[in-house]
This record gives sequence, structure tokens and C-alpha cells, in this order.
Amino acid sequence: MSSDADPGGQLPPSVSENIETIAEFHARHEQHMSRPQAVIEKLSLWLGSPAYVAATLLFVVCWIVANLVAPKYGYRAIDEPPFFWLQGLVSLNAFIISTTVLIRQNRMSRLAEHHAHLDLQVNLLTEEKTSKIIDLLEQLRHDLPNVADKHDPEAAQMAKPADTRAVLSAIESGRV
Repeated sequence: MSSDADPGGQLPPSVSENIETIAEFHARHEQHMSRPQAVIEKLSLWLGSPAYVAATLLFVVCWIVANLVAPKYGYRAIDEPPFFWLQGLVSLNAFIISTTVLIRQNRMSRLAEHHAHLDLQVNLLTEEKTSKIIDLLEQLRHDLPNVADKHDPEAAQMAKPADTRAVLSAIESGRV
């Protein structure tokens, strides 16, 4: 375990290990990203920034002003109203933005699916461990001479591991 997971040394070792495992998972995911995907990721982050929006708005305003003012100073306007070329550039810009966002969103969706699968596995394991602990506590309660040995139907039910197939079937049928 590296000291990068908890530079202050205040987290318990198990938490630091979990953080490091998650960081390794993300690092592996980043390493397996293709070069074009990495370029699109960076482009998507830049296209979604406030600076890009401001620069685009500034470009559009400058384009319109330059084309409206050019004839007054004896120059020929490149794009006269209704600004056909500007409309084309803005449309191309919208296409590029939407495509890069969709590509990045698809990758993030796959990553979210991996996270959801991991969460499910951990939750199922936790449920099994909790059921086993309840079962062990019930056995201990039965075995201790100074504790009243009475049947607890709720504890007995909780000591049974969940039937994951039945839960999945209930979810799929809409009963849950």
C-alpha cells in the first residue's frame, strides 16, 4: 500500500486500501483508453468549459460586428446578413460538441456499469456476511447459560441469506 492513499495518516488502513483499490481501478481504466478516445475526452472537457462558451460567444459577436462594420470602412463583408457562413460554422460547432459529448458519455456509462456491478457484488457479499453474523449471534445466545433462550422469528429470518434469484425475479416482474 502506498502512502498516497492517506497522506495525513488519519484513515484506518482498510479505508486507505479501499481508496487505493478504487484509484487503481480508475488508473487501469484510463490506461486501456485508446489514443483517439483520450483526445476526445480532453476535447469534450474543453468544449464543456465556460471559457469555450465565452470564446464562442465572443467569436460570434466579433464575426457579426466585423461583417456589419466592414462596408462602412470600405471593406467587403465576408458574410453578409443573414450570415450564412456563420450559421454553417455554428452548426458544425454544435455537431462537434454533441458528438464528443456522446462519445464521452458512452464511455462514462460503461464505467458506471462497472461501478454498479461492483456495488452489487459487494452488497451481496455484505448481505451474506451480515446473515452469517446474525446466525452466529443466535447460536451464541442459545449457548450462553445466563441468557434466556427464546425463539426470535425476526432474527431467524434475518439469519437466512437472501435468495438473490428471487429478488432479481421480483425486480424484473415489477413486484418491487
